[in-house]
Amino acid sequence: MTKEQMAVFELIWNLINGKTDRSKVDFTPQKIPFPEEIPYEQAFMRAVPETQGISSAMIRDLIEELRSNEGINMHHIMILRNGCVIGETSFAPYRQGMWHITHSMCKSITGMAVGLLVAEGRLELDDRIHDIFAKKNILGGLFRQKNVTVRDLLTMTSGIVYNEAGALSGNEWSKSFLESSVKGTSGTVFDYNSMNTYMLSAIVTEITGETLTEYLTPRLFEPLGITKFFWETCPKGITKGGWGLFLLPEDAAKLGQLYLQQGKWLDRQIIPAEWVKESTTKQVDTPPEKGGNGYGYQIWMGGRPGSFLFNGMLGQNVIVYPDLQMVIVAHAGSREIFQKSTLMDVIGRYFENDFVPGNGKETVLPEENMDYGRLLSIEEAARGVKENLPLIEKGGWNRRCIHKKRRQPRQKFEPDDRQWAAGRVYDMEQKHVGLAPLMLQVLHNNYSEGISRMGFLMDSGRFYLEIQEGEDNHKIEIGFQGARTTAVKLHEEEYLVAAEGKFSTDEENRRVLKIRITFLEEAVSREVKFYFRNEEAEIRWNETPGKDVIMKGLDSFAAMPTDNLIINNLRGMVNPELFYFLIERTIQPIVTGHLTVTI
Repeated sequence: MTKEQMAVFELIWNLINGKTDRSKVDFTPQKIPFPEEIPYEQAFMRAVPETQGISSAMIRDLIEELRSNEGINMHHIMILRNGCVIGETSFAPYRQGMWHITHSMCKSITGMAVGLLVAEGRLELDDRIHDIFAKKNILGGLFRQKNVTVRDLLTMTSGIVYNEAGALSGNEWSKSFLESSVKGTSGTVFDYNSMNTYMLSAIVTEITGETLTEYLTPRLFEPLGITKFFWETCPKGITKGGWGLFLLPEDAAKLGQLYLQQGKWLDRQIIPAEWVKESTTKQVDTPPEKGGNGYGYQIWMGGRPGSFLFNGMLGQNVIVYPDLQMVIVAHAGSREIFQKSTLMDVIGRYFENDFVPGNGKETVLPEENMDYGRLLSIEEAARGVKENLPLIEKGGWNRRCIHKKRRQPRQKFEPDDRQWAAGRVYDMEQKHVGLAPLMLQVLHNNYSEGISRMGFLMDSGRFYLEIQEGEDNHKIEIGFQGARTTAVKLHEEEYLVAAEGKFSTDEENRRVLKIRITFLEEAVSREVKFYFRNEEAEIRWNETPGKDVIMKGLDSFAAMPTDNLIINNLRGMVNPELFYFLIERTIQPIVTGHLTVTI
């Protein structure tokens, strides 16, 4: 077992045993609050879809279908044609004008930085990575990696076995990468590895003395008016490159539009046109389960001929259709990791195959005022901004609720449920669950110290959930006719959460409070259910995306061989049935709270 696999092994074992605060990576608070006060720059023009040759009804139908699919779990969508926004909405409780985690979507931006270095004559694609880092005197992998080039990193063909698990195994990511072995012949086989992209970021820093963020700000972000963003760094201060970027959907659209315009923005050539062409041309084949259309320089090839996309897990996409002059930005919290997904299938049905804008003769369609008005209504309903419009609920427009099991009549509690709960405080018998979903904790290396106390408060007619988590105290407002937004701090890192609650009863006639806590800047959310009985509360936790994605993610981080080395080691400690039960209980824990205070 390698050092990296051992780190994943220890992480899983610690999580199973409720030891969520043990990390091998030094943690320093980085994330900044979303900068609301900074004005937005260089917004796109908005246009009626028909003026750009697209039917409002088509955009409306797309939005409805994306939201109606429960597995996609849409957060934001923005559709552009000819440089104009023809459709946009956020799905409540997500809101417009807010940045969103990009996950691996930002790999394509790191690729842009490499293109700029090449254009400046400071880097060549056939430069060997060990020559670039020669002054670091790292000899361990010199012979094994002697032929690995920058091009191999760009095309995910380095073959270097040090992969995403390295982000869990210690602080020396660059050193560990350069000392690792190579699987097969570099430059030949596609093997997706986020640490390839991290090393591209490290190369930018090695050559320029600046972080990737510092290097790109005057060259890319400022010319495009991208001012509201944040990009995490590794423990050594190198921008992560392959993940950790928070970006506004409209700014993501700018990057797609930039490549649609062959690297030109406002009559200025930002990215060399030749680099755009090479980056968006297939350089290596990709397996069917990862899309099967090929990969360029940190960019995926799309399903429509000539199309390409910047792709991040769970549904973070910038899709570019050059022949249609279209850019689509989608953010979601789906259960799928790569571009081959239900989200992409739905969008593909609308804009791939034989789709042609206009009516075959004209590029401008007659304005269908009724359809455009309905499109606007649906966009507003999705955002929840009109009280007289139905909010698009999870499960879709045509969802039918079928109760397979008859419940006992709703018991009427007096006084009001919120008044009954207010003042009740529970000490946790098990103290290993955190407010943040496990996926968020792992990706940001911000592990919980565990919740020790939970309670409820009424203040000026508002209902709050109060949580004691390590040294952090959270006071989260709960809405019952729509989510309420609160800023919470997790080890000094601020996250915006939206929380909505609902009281009901279960089959045993227990009072139940269900609260959905959505991390508005992330692709994940929390659900917590309180089952009240006498002096105790059974508290059930879950997260979306759930255990199936987390298990896939653990497999990816560990780069498990066919014999599943890590899982087999864990199985050696417990029988298979118990192992999977423990994994499920780790991701969907159930804890008991004991009533200590009532007012």
